[in-house]
Amino acid sequence: MTLSVPQPGQLIVITGPSGVGKGTLLRQLRQRHPALAVSISATTRPPRPTETNGVDYYFVSVPDFQAMLQAGELLEWAEFAGHYYGTPREPLVRLIEQGKTVILEIELQGARQVRQSYPQARHIFILPPSMAELERRLYSRGQDTAAAIAQRLAQAETEIAAASEFDVQIVNDDLEKSLTALETAIFSSTS
Repeated sequence: MTLSVPQPGQLIVITGPSGVGKGTLLRQLRQRHPALAVSISATTRPPRPTETNGVDYYFVSVPDFQAMLQAGELLEWAEFAGHYYGTPREPLVRLIEQGKTVILEIELQGARQVRQSYPQARHIFILPPSMAELERRLYSRGQDTAAAIAQRLAQAETEIAAASEFDVQIVNDDLEKSLTALETAIFSSTS
């Protein structure tokens, strides 16, 4: 199959439950297609040991996040697992205006907000092969407590139930197959 060049200024919204492999897929996608831009979200959660401020997230305090929200500086925002996450509007708009294809990885609530404010975005949902596999992946990361994992699994059920709201659904059961499906969803012409 021949893939076409993505439309300039395209926004791609990627959503899926925590632990489904969105980060792994996006790292692989960026290695294959370095011209893709990835929007950096702001969050009030503390950085994980491997994360860098301004690269993985903008790590901000709760008062700073609330100030951004009140000033209308966020395209979307959500509270998840006791922390706030949001997309700073200005850097995203600037990239789209420069003709970039921008990947925005966000939670369900934020994806719904973007659908309202930027309906031309393409929305992709990443699904786990099963809830048991999702639970195994969350535990194998070794980043969360059992209580936090239980909360993420409960949230995952709600998110998975909304997968049909998205333009494309991809089951991440095999990395290469899922990556190919993601490339097709991003680079094929919209109809």
